Amino acid sequence: MELKKAYFITGNAYAGKSTMVKLLAKKHGGLALEENYHDVLLPELKSEEFPNLTYTRDLADWHDFIRRTPEEYERWVKDVSKECETLELRLLGELKPEGKPVFVDTNISPETLKEISDEDHVLIMLADPEISVNRFFERPDREKQFLYRLMTEESDPERALENFKECLKRVNSDENYEALLHSGFKVILRDDKRSVEETLAMVESCFGLR
Repeated sequence: MELKKAYFITGNAYAGKSTMVKLLAKKHGGLALEENYHDVLLPELKSEEFPNLTYTRDLADWHDFIRRTPEEYERWVKDVSKECETLELRLLGELKPEGKPVFVDTNISPETLKEISDEDHVLIMLADPEISVNRFFERPDREKQFLYRLMTEESDPERALENFKECLKRVNSDENYEALLHSGFKVILRDDKRSVEETLAMVESCFGLR
């Protein structure tokens, strides 16, 4: 694929990445590669090659997922991101957008994005790390509610919930936030006082689409 027509948005949770990718594609007649678009390849992945992505696919008891320590969870998330990057690059290489712009909600690391793209085609969107922890179960997502139900089934639900919150804190740490903030790409911070339309205008400005 010709990456000059690709616009990448990365960052942390609850920053608005998915919403912006959808709106950009709709407004500018482009393609939206939405969150975890690489999941289309999941059924065919070999566990030996992608042990972290296939972990949940092949999991026999989902209670094991929420029982992991924060250290195990953090390591798994980092390794998942690396495997996601491999698949995303594969899909991008095979994509034929036929001249349309492509808007990507990506897991590709800033380091790799610097190699395949440029500062006018990459945007970092960030929310306060505490939002990801404190509001994780507020969303009606089926997956999040499923995890919450698993915790209520544990012998000590309160302890299970606290352990999972610690897991979330690890992957949404201030250190990770600062690394993204100072990655060298343009950054938009979440502001609940700003409308979706206003945020979209800011994103378009960063990408030179206005």
